[in-house]
Amino acid sequence: MPRPQNNRIVSEPPIFTDFKPVGIKGKNLQQVLLSLDEFEAFRLADYLNLSHAEAADEMEISRSTFTRLIEKARKKIAYFIISGKLLKIDGGNIHFRRNIIECKDCGHKFKISFKEIIKKCPSCDSENILNLAGGFGHGKCCR
Repeated sequence: MPRPQNNRIVSEPPIFTDFKPVGIKGKNLQQVLLSLDEFEAFRLADYLNLSHAEAADEMEISRSTFTRLIEKARKKIAYFIISGKLLKIDGGNIHFRRNIIECKDCGHKFKISFKEIIKKCPSCDSENILNLAGGFGHGKCCR
């Protein structure tokens, strides 16, 4: 029996979670699921250009585990682009370091720690705000 997978650390929830080719309805496309830890590995290595060792430290995992994650992420992203599928980012054993709150009225997005409690948008005072980490089932459990 394999040992249980440890939670991986993801900096913050992604702002966008669904990607598809233009002109085709999403319901007609096969879905490719990119887990949140695979997304974070891709972000750290290919967007922020961190080495595998630096990125593994950031996610609090071993370098070899990071290498397996980034290889899976790159294969899925390549398959999505070349095959014209629907890419969805969701799932995985993760904890977020920070959260992002989005105001549904003015569109303002702001980063907060999980210790902060925000009930109104600091830009327009609207109470119509969206907790992006909460959309993934995270909040008080995260750092």
